[in-house]
Amino acid sequence: MAPVVGPATVAAELAPHPMHPVAYRVARRRALADDVAALDLIASDQPIGAAEPGQFAMLWAPGVGEVPISFSGLVGAPDALQFTVRAVGEVSAALVGLTDGRVIGVRGPFGRGWRLDTEQGRDVLVVAGGIGLVPLWPLLDELERDRDRFGEVAVVAGSRRPADLLDDERLWDWAERTGAHLGLTVDVPAVGWGGDVGLVTALLDRTGVDPTSASAFVCGPEVMMRATARRLLAMGADPAHVRVSLERNMACGIRQCGRCQLGPFFVCTDGPVFDLPEVGRLMEVPAL
Repeated sequence: MAPVVGPATVAAELAPHPMHPVAYRVARRRALADDVAALDLIASDQPIGAAEPGQFAMLWAPGVGEVPISFSGLVGAPDALQFTVRAVGEVSAALVGLTDGRVIGVRGPFGRGWRLDTEQGRDVLVVAGGIGLVPLWPLLDELERDRDRFGEVAVVAGSRRPADLLDDERLWDWAERTGAHLGLTVDVPAVGWGGDVGLVTALLDRTGVDPTSASAFVCGPEVMMRATARRLLAMGADPAHVRVSLERNMACGIRQCGRCQLGPFFVCTDGPVFDLPEVGRLMEVPAL
């Protein structure tokens, strides 16, 4: 008797191998800063699988190497993908330097995302530091689509300088459409800056969102996430409803190379998004 082949079996057989990059063409490159570029990609062949907000992909710059990058947009996915890349090494610099029409490889999606669907009915507090806003954009897009399923919404974002605030006009437009509170702050003000100066934690008690009944989603440098987590807990937040996105060196994305191990976890598969009770103590260990 021949085996029964269902839709799930067919999809699994047709899905790209997790170690085989899929060709995507740069449909549009947009410079956000001297060292940051937003890339809109279109699949040249069969696309990767559907991604969730908070997940990442391995982007391959041919002849240079591969690097993990979080999705910054999933509208039209998986045929169309969006990534925002900062040049911090050889591979990311090559990606930032791409021009329209160039082809790169994409593997993924990998990891565990924000899981916003588990927080329906609650207030939402989103806290971003620097380029940590990028992995939060798919979450913000999902919040806008399902706005009536959540209570009060607030976003607090910080950067070193005003020029480092990525897509701040887009963020203001999003806040106006959703009725969300938006607070922006910088470490070093510039001429013409009329906003807050200081750490994002100083804005947490001015959001209009009660941390005791809110779900918090935090992404940025680990020192910022540690400080934010401590402040939220001091304000009465339930740690089970605080999620952080961690960044570690990754080479495979499928728990094989061991480079992203964090205590008992592998960030590429168990994360990058973790509930605070899972990793809170690990985040307090210096240089871990």
